[in-house]
Amino acid sequence: MTALARAIARPTPVAGFGERSPLHGLERRSIGIVDLAAQSVAAVAPAAAATTVVLLVSGVAPGATVAAIVAAAVLSFGVARTVSEFARRFAAAGALYTYTARGLGPRAGLAAGAAVVVGYAAIAMFSLLGSAYYLAYLLGGWWPGLDRGSTVTIAVLLESVVVAAVLMAGIRLSARVALLVEAVSVALIVVLLGALLIFIGPVDVVAALAPGPIDPVALAAGAVIALTAFVGFETSATLGVESVAPLRNVPRAITGTVVITGAVYVLAAITQVSGFHALGQDLAASASPVNDLAVAYGLGPWGTVADVGIAASFLACAIGSMTALVRVLFAMSRDGVLPARLGRTHPRLRTPIAAILAALPIVAGVPLVLAILGVDPREAMQVTLSVGATGYIAAYVLVCVAAPVFLRRIGEFTLWPAVIAVVSALVLGAALVTFLIAGSDPIALVSVGVAVLLAVVFVTVAGRRRRSLTLGAYDEPVAAQVLGGVAPPGRSARE
Repeated sequence: MTALARAIARPTPVAGFGERSPLHGLERRSIGIVDLAAQSVAAVAPAAAATTVVLLVSGVAPGATVAAIVAAAVLSFGVARTVSEFARRFAAAGALYTYTARGLGPRAGLAAGAAVVVGYAAIAMFSLLGSAYYLAYLLGGWWPGLDRGSTVTIAVLLESVVVAAVLMAGIRLSARVALLVEAVSVALIVVLLGALLIFIGPVDVVAALAPGPIDPVALAAGAVIALTAFVGFETSATLGVESVAPLRNVPRAITGTVVITGAVYVLAAITQVSGFHALGQDLAASASPVNDLAVAYGLGPWGTVADVGIAASFLACAIGSMTALVRVLFAMSRDGVLPARLGRTHPRLRTPIAAILAALPIVAGVPLVLAILGVDPREAMQVTLSVGATGYIAAYVLVCVAAPVFLRRIGEFTLWPAVIAVVSALVLGAALVTFLIAGSDPIALVSVGVAVLLAVVFVTVAGRRRRSLTLGAYDEPVAAQVLGGVAPPGRSARE
């Protein structure tokens, strides 16, 4: 027997490992880079955002639509690089919540957790409404006498059932469903946009980027709205525990998602701005810009197909946002912030079943109630998007502030990542304040205020009750995975 064979057969005992990971119960090391990318892309929903968010940006920044989207893309890339500083060092289901807690401590971690829970939940609501709106829009074109209000209500209910089934079935199924839906949807929308550019004729990209004097306030408000087209790029980090080689694959999925979706959004913005300018019409007044352009340039059937893809993309976004939401709730439960029962997983499917059952009735119930009450889906989408954007951006600001502190604490501080993190935090903070002051309607502002108040109450109560805990549990090697690993008698990893 060789020395290597003897070492493997009778390894030297290595102490200090627990019997279970702090995040045990999830299906560890089961999904690859493609599934991770599918999660982030699904949460971003580029096919849906390429049309919906461009329309919303044109409403607040009509002369700077493309510029606002480019600015949001650059800013999102800076945040993605900052988030990756954490993701390449440890795997955590809590993602932004865990990262902030590890960098700035429990109170800041709780604030980030509250913000990101609000963000994920509100964007999931927005997505359910968006999918229902586009389905009602399509069916209304085929059957003009159809009651759109009832159609939206039924669609939200059916979508909620689909989301619940996919989430409970396991992460691999939900990731593959999201990948298939988004791949087809993005392909359809990119082909249609390319065809429209050909029919529109030569496009002056510089003129589209800055057609005239730009109002800085409008640009800032538009950039924040445009940033909502990117939010969710970091959600693959919530699958770090379930990922193969997470310290390598998660950062790649995060930054790659921003690059790819940014290219799609810029293409979509240039096409829509140039197309409506050539027609002499107002982009902000359109109900479905890509569909209207397709009809105007003789591509009506393609527009209908694209709308089907957009509705499906919204549904994939709801699945991706809920996937991230329930894992943050699961992580907060394992930290002792939320009730322990929310940290339970399905024994066979290895999904955070308790968090799914707790979150889904709220996330599905709000859009359903709004639809039953007859609220215009577009108005409801504007409100939920504003609330979601506020939660996301607040969490991004906190994690950007936390990154340099965390890197210094572990002795790996370098100048360039710190500069990116600080600049991103400052710009995000300024843009968010500008948006809340000048870029949102009164109902959305009230909704944001209520969400902020609830988050503050949560942070205050949780901080007082759990002051002695160290938050931010992350996945750790266990004794069974280490050659010679030995768990001390009577000791397991933190529950």
